Amino acid sequence: MSVHHIQLWVPDLDRATRSWGWLLSQLGYEPVRRWSTGRLWRDDTTGVVVEQSPDMVPGMLHSRLRPGLNHIAFRVPADVEMRVLLDEAPAHGWTELGDHPGHPVHGDVTIAFLEDKDGFEVELIGAGHPGD
Repeated sequence: MSVHHIQLWVPDLDRATRSWGWLLSQLGYEPVRRWSTGRLWRDDTTGVVVEQSPDMVPGMLHSRLRPGLNHIAFRVPADVEMRVLLDEAPAHGWTELGDHPGHPVHGDVTIAFLEDKDGFEVELIGAGHPGD
């Protein structure tokens, strides 16, 4: 079985659409649906929904350190250069996070972490070694 879709409640749909839309398109997802409070991107098997939360409390943003979702890990397609993706990410609202020592993924992979302006973290897993 695989994941059908992931839905993120975000505080600002326009901001999330700029950051998540760019990242998802780089990872091979296509925009397939939009409505007044949300957007849906899909690849061959999985959808990612960002939807503006109707229950915002002033000053409250997502925290991956609270109980709940910590991050989403995406495979970076072989035809996407990880370094180019990371270099372009800040222009689209993402900040590269430092290394996570003791990461459980082993083998010939490159791993990077990004955080958007609302505190959502993504892990990017690609083939090769850092600096390739």
